[in-house]
Amino acid sequence: MSLPLAAIPLTSQQLSERYFRSIAEVIEARVGIQLPASKRTMVEGRLRKRVRALHLDSLDAYARHLFDEGRLADEFVHLVDCVTTNKTDFFREPAHFDLLRSKLVPRLCALPAHRGERPLLKIWSAAASTGAEGYTLAMVLQDMIAAGHRFDYAILGTDVSTEVLRSAADGIYSEEMLAAVPPEIRRRYVMIARDPARQIGRIVPELRRRVRFRHLNLMDERYAVDRDVDVVFCRNVLIYFDRPTQKAVLGRLAGHLRPGGYLVVGHSESMSVAGVPGLTQVTSTVFRR
Repeated sequence: MSLPLAAIPLTSQQLSERYFRSIAEVIEARVGIQLPASKRTMVEGRLRKRVRALHLDSLDAYARHLFDEGRLADEFVHLVDCVTTNKTDFFREPAHFDLLRSKLVPRLCALPAHRGERPLLKIWSAAASTGAEGYTLAMVLQDMIAAGHRFDYAILGTDVSTEVLRSAADGIYSEEMLAAVPPEIRRRYVMIARDPARQIGRIVPELRRRVRFRHLNLMDERYAVDRDVDVVFCRNVLIYFDRPTQKAVLGRLAGHLRPGGYLVVGHSESMSVAGVPGLTQVTSTVFRR
């Protein structure tokens, strides 16, 4: 009979060095994310919910379940959900959205491939997490259309974590998280719960229909994504990869951009893009194919 986790001795709530290394190695090999020793306490804390869910009595018992009892394939999606970091905010690094509005979209609409009555812009949020980036993009583009710009758009959000993708598709966020959305934009695109005690809001149906979410592992050799994407946002995920993995991922992402399309990365990641074939730097964090 398994014990409640709170009743398990502290030593049993920790991973042995051998099993921590095994978990770190499989995560880096399959997902690209590095888990150095400094992340061990974080990993242990996040895996405890799986210990409880599987009615096991220790973290090492969970690791044995994965590696010694042959259950890694069955459990892998949950393991990834536990160890991935899903920090995201609405309008994070707002200069990127200002640039999208003022320069990138007008330039894209002027491309030969988009000349016509109402061009369709394809935007890819390649590390979508719980969806804040994708919905921020939709808010900006929808406001441009409302202001008279003539284009249509479709947004794809992908992530390696199935758990966050379910949350993203629901489009429900705490009022605390939604506070980063400017009030006038929030009034247009967020439905606040009628019961103030719930303190949540939901993205309006019009925008939820515009943003699709799909599972995708950036470590895969091929991505099931169109190869005429206009803008790829891949921000604050490359920092978790080693240099060879960064270059490989960036090369694959660039291959999905249409000629004249843009790749947007985080401020701490711009040096990673240097030297990627076919990409020209536009600003410190924006690159053009």
